[in-house]
Amino acid sequence: MYEPNVVGDWQEYDEPAGLRVRVHRLESGEPPRGRDDAAEGLTYFSVRVTVENRGDRPFCIHLEDGQIDVRTGSDGESAFIDWRNSRFVEGFDVYPLRRATAVLYAAGPEASLSHVDVQVQVRVDEEWADRRLWVGGIGVRETPTGTSAGGCRDSLAQQVSVFLQEQAEGGTA
Repeated sequence: MYEPNVVGDWQEYDEPAGLRVRVHRLESGEPPRGRDDAAEGLTYFSVRVTVENRGDRPFCIHLEDGQIDVRTGSDGESAFIDWRNSRFVEGFDVYPLRRATAVLYAAGPEASLSHVDVQVQVRVDEEWADRRLWVGGIGVRETPTGTSAGGCRDSLAQQVSVFLQEQAEGGTA
């Protein structure tokens, strides 16, 4: 069964070989160019999506509008995406052992930010890579890359795995 990544995890792709993606630095904070009027009453947060090339040739990366979907709360409500403040990766050549990072500013009800899902589908050399999902939340501690999983990370990943297994078996959570 497919299990989502936890915010902070790298996801390596088989195709194209050498590509890996990471959703990280999910944190609350105001956007640099001010709030959008449509986000009145919502709490802003940001998330970074980094694409790394560990292959042997450059990849042309696109990570733009519609390729990053953010949902909040246990019901998966769509977050407000502030396109004006966000910074995307649009047709950038990522050479071997290099990275490119998109920064997305979004907003949602404060009570729902303890559960944030981020789905990413990167386009590489005009081809779509597989869609991947990361789960996390504001206030959920991210484990630094390369270290063993900590208690918060284990419990969040375990909760998501149990939920997905129950859904696959037809049960309810």
